[in-house]
Amino acid sequence: MDDEEIAKLVTEYLKKKGFAQAEQAFQEELQQRQQHQHQPQPPASRKAADRGGSSLADPEIAKLVLSFVDRSESSPVRYHDGYSKLRTWAHSSLDSYKHELLRVLYPVFIHCFMDLVAQGHIQEARTFFNSFREDHTMMHAADLLKLEGVLSPSHLEEMEFAHYLRHTKANIKICQYSYDLLLQYLHKTQSMTMLGIINERINFQVTPGQPMSISEDVGVETIFSIEDDANQASHKEIQWGLLEDSLEDRLDKAGNPLLESEKADGETKEGDSEDVKKRAGEGGKQSTSVKKSKKDKGTGAVGKNTRPEPNVVSVAPRVKPELALPVIPAEVEQSILEDLRNRVQLGSSALPSVSFYTFINTHNSLNCSSISQDGSLVAGGFSDSSLKVWDMAKLGQQSGTSILQGENDTTNGDQGVGTNGGRRSYTLFQGHSGPIHSATFSPLGDFILTSSADSTIRLWSTKLNANLVCYKGHNYPVWDVQFSPAGHYFASSSHDRTARLWSVDRIQPLRIMAGHLSDVDCVQWHPNCNYIATGSSDKTVRLWDVASGECVRIFIGHRSMILSLAMSPDGRYMASGDEDGTIMMWDLSSGRCIMPLMGHTSCVWTLAYSCEGTLLASGSADCTLKLWDIATSAKLPRTEEKSGSTSRLRLLKTLPTKSTPVYTLQFSRRNLLFAAGALSKV
Repeated sequence: MDDEEIAKLVTEYLKKKGFAQAEQAFQEELQQRQQHQHQPQPPASRKAADRGGSSLADPEIAKLVLSFVDRSESSPVRYHDGYSKLRTWAHSSLDSYKHELLRVLYPVFIHCFMDLVAQGHIQEARTFFNSFREDHTMMHAADLLKLEGVLSPSHLEEMEFAHYLRHTKANIKICQYSYDLLLQYLHKTQSMTMLGIINERINFQVTPGQPMSISEDVGVETIFSIEDDANQASHKEIQWGLLEDSLEDRLDKAGNPLLESEKADGETKEGDSEDVKKRAGEGGKQSTSVKKSKKDKGTGAVGKNTRPEPNVVSVAPRVKPELALPVIPAEVEQSILEDLRNRVQLGSSALPSVSFYTFINTHNSLNCSSISQDGSLVAGGFSDSSLKVWDMAKLGQQSGTSILQGENDTTNGDQGVGTNGGRRSYTLFQGHSGPIHSATFSPLGDFILTSSADSTIRLWSTKLNANLVCYKGHNYPVWDVQFSPAGHYFASSSHDRTARLWSVDRIQPLRIMAGHLSDVDCVQWHPNCNYIATGSSDKTVRLWDVASGECVRIFIGHRSMILSLAMSPDGRYMASGDEDGTIMMWDLSSGRCIMPLMGHTSCVWTLAYSCEGTLLASGSADCTLKLWDIATSAKLPRTEEKSGSTSRLRLLKTLPTKSTPVYTLQFSRRNLLFAAGALSKV
């Protein structure tokens, strides 16, 4: 190999690795050497030049340069061997440092696979991927499923997720000693392939002191995170308070809410039981069984012990609305104020009564359910594209056996005769051309919105029993839709990785919120209607300003897709539930997770705060409903920041169902908890 070939190889290597300054210096020195060789030289200088030329062409140097080229380009086996040795070393490390060193494996695994694909070694890449994927399935199953579809170098650029990983450094927190151990291993083994990947693809956040404990390792596995974006968004101010001149505000100004609540405590138990009887009727005898399990905790006796709880809402600051909100009719306002006056004060010693609506004989076709604010209407969205709404007051008045499914009924908005000749107990709405994934009632219960796999959203009237509007804007299935707390506006989330803000009187969206890296699976409004929260399959939750459409917070910490969201009544806190059964409670102002709630063993499909914000209810696919104490734990962040102590939010009660996954939860204004789900076969 002559001098020119070696110089060319060195230049290509420096260019490939991105060493621009080294490449420029090498080119300048090479040009100077060439100019020096063409000038007349004395014999001694010529001999020195000859010696320099012979040393440059030394076989050992040529062999070393060729080994660099071979390692970086032409030997896919080096990726397999290098990663396998790194994996063995990490697993054999001391237990104190093992969990930190194991974090390095996932980004190295991902980039080894993508480098092999980029170099055209497709078969070797698939072999490598299948050999080590089991190590990361538990924490990164969704990511691996996406990367499994990368079959050619062009896919690395065409697939947005792969393109993002390819051009983003992984962030890994590690203690100083673990970092030194890793460097020592890499230098000792001279594994240039692994060293190059770790140097180029990983950004280490080295901390002094002892390694982080495994119990504190929450959220660290979100390696390919958008921490820079999250940190930038966290500096933006959030006005998390309640609206000025809201009904709660008027109630506070009209009289002492504490005295009102104490006065009403003795009457609420009777009022709630009458309310349930009036709205639920004789539903337990029908095919759509209504199962109530009430917790008689003597609310009249414990109401005085929950004295601090009414102030949870009243201490929230007041803010102005950024949207033009509709005017509430006077008679509706009086009805809402009456409910607020008669509200039961809940707490750890006063748990809510629960009214559970169970769908039976759905044949696994029920995709979603929704309950109106007062519990009088229950809706179900089905995979056959139909929407069915049950009126609880009329349910007990039906004669004969009523059917739930009615697959052969085709009338839009019909309350007619079912297939068995008996009168149906529900109102059937048809119009979608794909499965319905979400349904939501308006605050007053006079409208209902549905979203479907046909990429449309439809507005239905529960009074006219008809479809009013079809909203088209999303390009793919719409997973969730939610009315704003004030009505008129609604938000939707879709497979197209966007969330959109709509108003009922316009067929085009008012805002498009784009930024998530994968499906936006759920959406939730802030109580003051100025913000919208979205949960995504990219394991993050984002908070958006409805006025500007700008992302103002990014919440990082979940280890799987987010399926449910809920906002506290004062607007300060947010809860999110994921596919693994973990619930996280967030402080909107700081963007920090207060603490995860561990207890569910499967997907958390629904979350709901009690009206005064003291309790959080969660419903899961594990067929349980759990109640969590929020009042005593919501004040923990300030003390934790000072003392560094950690304590989990307290689980108050677990309510198991009879093999019924919990689809939806809804607190009434009087703090009665409604729940719904479909009975599944055991």
